[in-house]
This record gives sequence, C-alpha cells and structure tokens, in this order.
Amino acid sequence: MACKHVDSAELQVPTALQSVYREDCTQCFDSIDDPTGLNVCLYCFSGGCCAERDHAKLHYRSSKHPLVLNIKRSRKKTKRDEPPQKLSKLAVLAETEADRYNTETQVRCYECGVDEVDKQSGKLPPVVDGVLKANTFAKQAEVKAWEQEITPCEHTLCLEQEPARQIASQDLGHCSMCDLKENLWLCLQCGNLGCGRQQFGGSGGNSHGLKHTELTSHAVAVKLGSLTPDGTADIYCYACNEERTDPELGAHLGHWGINITEREKTEKSLTEMQIEQNLKWEFSMTTEDGKELKPIFGEGFTGLKNLGNSCYLASVLQCLFSTPAFAKRYFHPEDPPPPASDPAEDLETQLRKVADGLLSGRYSYPDTDVMASADSPYIPHQKGLAPAMLKHLIGRDHEEFSTMRQQDAFELLLHLFKLITRSPHEAPAQDPVNAFRFVMEQRLQCISCNRVRYRSDEQDNISIPVPVRRKLRVINSDASDEKPKDEFEPVTLKECLDIFTGSEEVELTCPACNSKAGFTKRSLFKTFPDVLAVNARRFELVNWVPTKLDVPVIVDDEPFELDSYKSSGQQDGEDLLPEETETTASSRFTPNPIALEQLEAMGFPRVRCEKALHATGNSDADTAMNWLFSHMEDPDIDTPFNLGNSASGSASTGVNPESIEMMAAMGISAPQARKALKETGGDVSRAVDWVFSHPNDQGDFEDEAKDNVANADSGRAMAGSSEVPARFRLRSIVCHKGASIHAGHYVAFIRKAVPDEASESWVLYNDEKVVKAVDVEEMKKFAYVYFFQRA
Repeated sequence: MACKHVDSAELQVPTALQSVYREDCTQCFDSIDDPTGLNVCLYCFSGGCCAERDHAKLHYRSSKHPLVLNIKRSRKKTKRDEPPQKLSKLAVLAETEADRYNTETQVRCYECGVDEVDKQSGKLPPVVDGVLKANTFAKQAEVKAWEQEITPCEHTLCLEQEPARQIASQDLGHCSMCDLKENLWLCLQCGNLGCGRQQFGGSGGNSHGLKHTELTSHAVAVKLGSLTPDGTADIYCYACNEERTDPELGAHLGHWGINITEREKTEKSLTEMQIEQNLKWEFSMTTEDGKELKPIFGEGFTGLKNLGNSCYLASVLQCLFSTPAFAKRYFHPEDPPPPASDPAEDLETQLRKVADGLLSGRYSYPDTDVMASADSPYIPHQKGLAPAMLKHLIGRDHEEFSTMRQQDAFELLLHLFKLITRSPHEAPAQDPVNAFRFVMEQRLQCISCNRVRYRSDEQDNISIPVPVRRKLRVINSDASDEKPKDEFEPVTLKECLDIFTGSEEVELTCPACNSKAGFTKRSLFKTFPDVLAVNARRFELVNWVPTKLDVPVIVDDEPFELDSYKSSGQQDGEDLLPEETETTASSRFTPNPIALEQLEAMGFPRVRCEKALHATGNSDADTAMNWLFSHMEDPDIDTPFNLGNSASGSASTGVNPESIEMMAAMGISAPQARKALKETGGDVSRAVDWVFSHPNDQGDFEDEAKDNVANADSGRAMAGSSEVPARFRLRSIVCHKGASIHAGHYVAFIRKAVPDEASESWVLYNDEKVVKAVDVEEMKKFAYVYFFQRA
C-alpha cells in the first residue's frame, strides 16, 4: 500500500544545526539497540520508543507527524579473553559505526497504517539518508561544547592571501605532493592542497600539509572534507599548533573559488574524532589481589556512561536519585510522560527520564554485546545510560557546565538545586530540594554592651572547614631527590562541625553603644533537613593557588546526633540591639582586613579587592581571587561601589515585600532576595539573575521577627524541622581523585540494600560500572561531598 505523505512539503533533509535524536527516546532510555528499535520522526527528528510504552505514537498523536524512520541496531559480537587493558596513549582508530554494528531501517506511516513504506519513494531518499548520516544529538552537543574552547588567533584574524587562482574541484583535487584525494588541507594563504597527518581519523595521510608549512611558513589551513554549508570547518594554525576558528572563512574560501554554501561535509572533524577517542578510555576495577569486582544489576543499580569528563555529573545524579525525595518526585513508572512540545528541551521530562533509567532496573543488565570465554575472569558490566539531554539542559547558557571540561561536583550540585527549584512543581508534587533545606541562626553579640541580634538564613548545604595538621617528616638521607608527599593527621567530623559552628570575632561598630570593640558571631542550626549535604573543604592556598590536600576525615557509619549544634534562640535577660538602627548596621560592609591585605599584595587594585570580597561573602582571599579571575572583563570592574551607609540602609526599607515573596516562592531566601533587589533597583527578573550569579553571597539580614513576619505573610513554612533528637546517618558520598577538583575523576558510593544480602552494603557507582564496594572506609576519609540522611 502506498503512502500519500512521501511527497509532503514538510519533509526536509536535516541541517547541520538541527538536532537528530536517533540514538535513544527523548522520554525514556529505550534505544535503537532494543529489539523493536527506535522511531525517528521524519519531520522534527524527535526519537521515540515503539515497544510497550510507545512514546513514538504519543508524539504522533500530539504533533500529527505521520512518517517515522525505524532504526534497529545490533552489535557485531566481540569476544573478551581477558580484562580490558588501559590505553597507554591516544590513537584515533579508523573504526566506523558500520564496523561495529549491523543496522536495519524501515519507514512507517502512522496515519496510513503502512509499516513498510518504500524508502525510495517521493522525498524519502535524501531525508532518510540525512537522518542516518547526521550527528546524533549527544555527539552534536559534545562537539558544540568542545568547539566553545576553540578561538581565533592572530594568524586567522590577520590572514593575507596571495593572488587568487582557481583550484581543482572537490572530486579532482589531490595533494600537491602525492596522489591522495582525501584528508586534504587547503592552505588559506596560497591555495596549496596538502594531505594531513596519518594518525588523525585513520584516513591516509603523509603530512604534506605540515611539510608545506615548514617550506613556506604559511600557517593557516582548512580541512576540505569538514566544510559544511553552515560555515563550520576544521581550521588548524601550524604556527600556534592549535585548532582555531576563522571569522572570515567564507570570504577566504571564496578567494579560491570555493562557495562554502555548496559544500557537503564528507569526513569527520578533528573535534568529532577527539570525542570518539575520549570515550574509548577504559580501566579495570579490581581488588588488591587483582580480582575484578563483581557487578551488581537490578533496580537502583544502573550506571551512567561517561560523556567525556562527565563523571562529576554522574556521581551527583546517583546520590540525588538515591534519596526518597527525588525518587518520589520524579519516578512515576505507571504515569504517562509530562506534556511537553519538545521533550528533549524540557527539564521535567529529562529528570523523569533519568529517574526511570536509574531506579526502574529496566536497563541494568550485563552488556550482551560482549561475550566472555569460559576461562575468562572478565564479567561484563552494563552498557550504562547516556544522560546527554539532561546534561545539555543543565549546562545551557552556563559558562562552565556547557563545556566538556571537568567540573566541580559540589558546584554542579548547587547549580542543579537552583534549576530544579526554579522549575514548576504542580500540586501535589513538591520541590525535592526542600528535603535538603534548613535554617541556620546567627547570633551576634557586642563585646562592649553585650546586646545581641539573631538572624536566620535558609540553606540547602554546609561547607565545613577541615583543619590541616601535617605529620612530621622523617628525613632519609638515602632517599631519592623526589619531594616527599605531605601526610596529615586525621580529623573527626565532630571536630570539623565544632569549627564550623564555633564562635569568632568580627569587626563591626555597635549601633547601640557605638563601640568599635567588635562582635562575637556564632551560627547554629535552627532547624534540620531530611538530607544534610556537606562539602568538606580540604584546600590550602599555595603560592596563591588553591591546592587539594588529602586530609583524612573520620566519619562513622553509625547514626550520630546534631542536637548540640542546635540554636537555643533568644534567652531570658538578653537585650536586643535597637531595631531602628539595625538596617544601617546590617547593610554596612567591612572588607575582611586579612583577605584584603593578601589580595592587594598580589597586585589587585583596592576597588577590585573590595568588590570581590563583597561578591563572595567576605570569606577569604582564595575565593575572592577566583572571582576576580572570572570577572576581569566586567565593564564595571573598576567602578567604585557603595559598601554600605545610611543611604543603603534606607534602600533596604524600600524593597517591595511582594517582590521578596515572589523570589521566596522560587526557593530564594529572604536575605538573598533583599540584597538582590537592592542591587538591581527592585527588578525581580534581574534580581533572580543576580542571585544565581552570586551564589556565595548570603544576602542582607533583618532580625528574626521580621523574617517570621515575612514567612507568615507569604504563607511559607520555615524550612526543615526543629524536632530533636536530630539523628543523622551517612547515606552516600561523592569521592574525587586528583590534585584539583577541576581534573581527575569522580565516583559515588551509596549505602543501600543489595540483592541476596540481609543488611545494607556500600555500592560503588563508577560511571557505567556498578559494583559492591570494598575498602569504603578509606574512601569515606577523603570524600568531597557527604550526604547524611535523617534517621
């Protein structure tokens, strides 16, 4: 039976800028590797499963797009006789998808009821071919992220071309020094064609492009096979020995008679090949005696693929979705997916997709594409899920998380909390971040007159300082010249919490007695969360560079109480500071004198130092220095700003309470909202952006009475619970190995019930590999983020 839709005007070949979801469903992790395959819409290129959930049919009903391309892929069997060896060096292999998989395709029409539409009919041939050749959404997102790191250079910006001449066409052109017709690089200065280096992409190459540069000193070349009609291409500067971009590429190619809008991409770009190689890295997970750890499969034991430096994301997601709050909010296996015109771009849909993938157990089984021989000790792990769509949403428009660089897992956690809180939660659904929220109460007492002030601050985490005590080194005269590694005395979690909640002196002028003797300040818990997220700060400033220190922190598995860290509130006989002068005092900003002196000693202008300390909570020189480095290009970086006076005090009283309530509904604390509204002239939209660009600024506080009034007016209950005993038990940890939080590798350990075991055990989530953990006590000592569940 023929299909009437094959000549539809809406059928178009996907462009290089369009996303083609041809690997997994946009609403679940069913993929082209499943027996029923994946249906890709030939109109909008959305991917939908076609098994029992049949999200493809749901897409048809909502979009009225009848034609789909069904793609089924099966891996060509490989046999493992031994555990995988770790790669010793980079080498891009010439292995294509056709080398690894058998692929079957079929065009179907929902409206006509035809399961096998002739792929050669109407407009189908180029559209089907375009879908199959297009980069998948995951790879396209990765390529864009890597390309953000590539910039122009003086050689591309100041390129001077020789007189124009006509070069050979794409079909007839070959290297000027040999007969190769692929992997050709065009010198943009003189028009010479030279072949590339052989190791790139596995295609032939005799490095004659490089030879041409050595003979002529012409620096900039473009790979002809990478040209696309959208103006993208591989450009290499031999002088810089780096990939570059050329803002005038179209004009420079036109000089040699090449119309870029007519070009068709025929070869992989360098970025695509580098990503492919990055994802080939494997390592074996073994015990000390060399035996591989046994994988675990089933509900709650599903791994996540490494998308290229994405282990920080995987480890955080595993810990979050192991909490009851996140599971309850996003895991609804019996419910239809949420209505969304573009599921791949909808945060709610993607969080539900990840919850289903991690918790359902549907995708947790050994990789059937790998067969171990009878004599092999190798146990196949699972394939793991690729949360590419969620990673794209989390990183969209973010300076760091949109890249393929390694990131700080704790910063990712806070960013994800903010995104989730800002997203809609229709009743009866609740924001799962509420489970992490609590209130810290700060007590200020004038050293001179003993009057006090209490302030409340809503938080969803704490960062505890880890004291550093180096062990004495034993000098061995026979030792090598290598610098010995520092070793540190272990500290307990209680010691860290004691420091975090301890009393300190701050330099402030008392608004009651005008004494400059200062205040004592202490922060304690007013309420406790269901889940307490704790970041252990193990860093030291070495030559003004933050360096990670391996200080062991002893954390028991047994429940412990936080009752001793609970605030008692105002006591009988305590006199409060006068309310009429509080606003002025609280808004006055005094830069941390030690941090200010350190920053100025580094050569930063005073106004920049003050601005950095103000933006980062006036904590320390390290944090302020990092802020300065990331805001050097701000147009107002040298503009003096008001550090706080009577004018700012009066401004505080002018903040609209309704605006504070609006921001409170987004999960922003009243002090932060107040400060943001003051900084942005009362504009709520700009104030929200200000809060998310100043995550370390705790905001402006008013007294407890005013906070309680604001909460009462907004109808918003205080976060957390004040009930005692407040007993907590370690539930999961994010661990990091490496000298810097922006490099190395992250993994997660989660304590949960394991199949066939009577008691809970620790489970290691290392990207897609999920195994029962060994030696977790050692890993707990050096965890980067701890999650404690209220017992």
